[in-house]
Amino acid sequence: MIGTVAFLKRSMSSDDDAEEGKRMETGSKRQANFELLRIVAMLMIISLHYLVKGGVATSFPFVVKNDPVGVLAWLIEAFCIVAVNCYVLISGYFLVESAWKPGRVVSLLSQVLFYSLLVPVFLLLAGLVSGGELDIYKWIGFLFPFGTEHYWFATAYLVMYLFAPFLSAGIEKMKKRDLQILLALLLTFFVLEKTILPLYLATDRYGYDFGWFLCLFVVAGYIRLYGISWLEKKSNAVGAYALSALLIWLLALASNTLGSEMETFVHYANMLYTYNHLLCLAGSVSLFYVFKNMRIKEGRFAEMVRKLAPYTFGVYLLHEHILVRYEWMKWLGVEKVAKSFLFLPHLIGCVLLVYVIGTVVDAVRAWVFGRVTAKLSSDL
Repeated sequence: MIGTVAFLKRSMSSDDDAEEGKRMETGSKRQANFELLRIVAMLMIISLHYLVKGGVATSFPFVVKNDPVGVLAWLIEAFCIVAVNCYVLISGYFLVESAWKPGRVVSLLSQVLFYSLLVPVFLLLAGLVSGGELDIYKWIGFLFPFGTEHYWFATAYLVMYLFAPFLSAGIEKMKKRDLQILLALLLTFFVLEKTILPLYLATDRYGYDFGWFLCLFVVAGYIRLYGISWLEKKSNAVGAYALSALLIWLLALASNTLGSEMETFVHYANMLYTYNHLLCLAGSVSLFYVFKNMRIKEGRFAEMVRKLAPYTFGVYLLHEHILVRYEWMKWLGVEKVAKSFLFLPHLIGCVLLVYVIGTVVDAVRAWVFGRVTAKLSSDL
């Protein structure tokens, strides 16, 4: 019984959330630069959801000359599209050399279920949804969020973590040359084909699946063990990230314009904004390197970053709940500014508000989990 309680206590810790939870090589402290990247990536993810699900970034094909707001929205989208890949790269970078712990699986399951089940209860009590809207099938989905992909990221991350010990062992055992060949083959399958070919591939999930996460894990493992020397220079990493984002945007605009003459170009425009596109991968790795080599001076800012970062996954789980993901933009009035440049200050305010609310809620969740484990310990 004591062992079970200790196991639950470790599993429900706020520091052992859906991320790898590793104390990042600074003794008992996480590395503030990687923690800051977590926060920045989550702000980017909220921005992506605001722009697309809020209707600011008009769906392709759009007429460039008649939609200047959409043009700006897709520019912001191009700089933010790397966020999910960066999250996975952080995890793979540290998991490849860390011990696999079943407690982290329990942590992920418990955190996801907390939001999946309690958000609908709260919305019912608040009168924001009616009981008639939630049939038995919806509650089954809330109870089994992984199999139903209620949160696609959580499902893909869980599978990646389950495979992590096998991937880590394989990466460490392989020779550098063999690992490079493996990476080339994986990237050809996941990235190059969909980037080049002018058709939709049956095997392409646009990066919204565990297969792509496993590929990113291998990329991160290679970076951890051997690095990419050219990106070690800060100016190269920043420049490569900016260039990748600008190319995504410019090529999308060009492809959309040409799409009025040949539909194939509309396909290319859509593919540019997918996680496993070559330019998105290049931008993701480059931004990862920007933060990897960033040095944050110890002090209040570094400590604040370390305190906030563990709650970022909770921010995602709250605002991307299936009952919330298309509603929070309505609650915050995105449609009122979606067709004007006023969306820009509104975007900043909404993103910060969603992030703050999500952080507070997840801090409460972590406190509750802590109290529960403390109570279990005291009852022994």
